[in-house]
Amino acid sequence: MFRRRFRMSRNLFLRIVDGIQNHDVYSIQRSDSLGRLGLSTNQKATDALRMLVYALPVDATDEYIQIGESTAIQCMQRFCRAIVEVFAEQYLRLLTANDVARLLYIGKQRGFPRMLGSLDCMHRRWKNCPTAWAGQYAGRSGSPTIILEAVADYDLWIWHAYFGMPRTNNDINVLESSSLFSNLAQRIALPAHYNIGSKEYDVGYYLADSIYPKWSTIVQTIHAPRGQKKQYFAMKQESCRKDVERAFGVLQSRFAIVASPARDWKKNHLHDIMKHAL
Repeated sequence: MFRRRFRMSRNLFLRIVDGIQNHDVYSIQRSDSLGRLGLSTNQKATDALRMLVYALPVDATDEYIQIGESTAIQCMQRFCRAIVEVFAEQYLRLLTANDVARLLYIGKQRGFPRMLGSLDCMHRRWKNCPTAWAGQYAGRSGSPTIILEAVADYDLWIWHAYFGMPRTNNDINVLESSSLFSNLAQRIALPAHYNIGSKEYDVGYYLADSIYPKWSTIVQTIHAPRGQKKQYFAMKQESCRKDVERAFGVLQSRFAIVASPARDWKKNHLHDIMKHAL
């Protein structure tokens, strides 16, 4: 029952509660001047998680946890910020040599030696986008959205995420603005030596769709493939590239707040919510 309601195990919930309690004094239960105890850490964490997992309105948890609307908003904001500051270094970090070796091994087993993951973008609707910003955040659909760029592997581990670009940008603009290839441009990327034909490469590559530029670090599919070899390559590339699409689907199903229109007014709060979910 605990896993069904909280979308996580009890041990994971207690680990999160201990982490934010040791990091942010706001989450600690305190008493007022009359000696009355305030909200406990479990109540604050439960309120934040129910809004994140089920996309509940702010006042929907009032009867369940006995918490006011303004306090519920503050609890979720402080909860997401604490999660990012405590756990981001462990889960949202640069690749290590062991991580690269594991990704290269998985790519080789799937028929793409030296593949580091699948690259793509998703859009999250911003319902309460400020009117002054609506023009740059609204694209052809007419609704303001914010772009999330991510790289995911077969295990749905999103090891690169870049969130915050307006909807009027395409995937190429997001790629140029993100830090995905910044280390590669500075010649400090982890090595991944391999050969394709008679040509040698010293960096890994990513699977992406046709909108991305034709770089040596991005492998696209073949449109209208002719011949058995090209058809087989297109089939394998498209099947492996769906890793990041599966990751987006699991992310939105696990945290309904990511799939629903964002009701926050400030962009930094949306950024913390997205990084918390990742």
